[in-house]
Amino acid sequence: MKKLLVALTMSISMLTLTNIATAAPHFDDERHDHPRFNNPGQAKKHRQADEHKAEDRRRMREERGVKRLQQLKWQPGYVMPQHYRGNGYKVEYKDHKLPKPDRKQQWYKVNNDYILVDSENNNIIRILDH
Repeated sequence: MKKLLVALTMSISMLTLTNIATAAPHFDDERHDHPRFNNPGQAKKHRQADEHKAEDRRRMREERGVKRLQQLKWQPGYVMPQHYRGNGYKVEYKDHKLPKPDRKQQWYKVNNDYILVDSENNNIIRILDH
């Protein structure tokens, strides 16, 4: 009896496994029929064209971002955009005859404006035109 139950369990298990295996989706790779992949030179040209398109889209996005950042109207209370928080925009207050910043404050120069920013939350505290 025990052998019969084991045999029955094994046969049911095998039956369900074969059904699962035959029900799996089949992926036909038809790339060999596609004209783009018949000629390696053609594939390279398409790849280069795709790279140029991606580069053009990236350049346009960067140009739009720079234009947007240049048009910003700085006001106290606004958050300083991350783009301008780099060391390239930081200035020493002594070199530019600016008021001494408090602790955890930093002067930045952006578009000929000197901007005092709170280093903890990046809020603009004061703006001076020079």
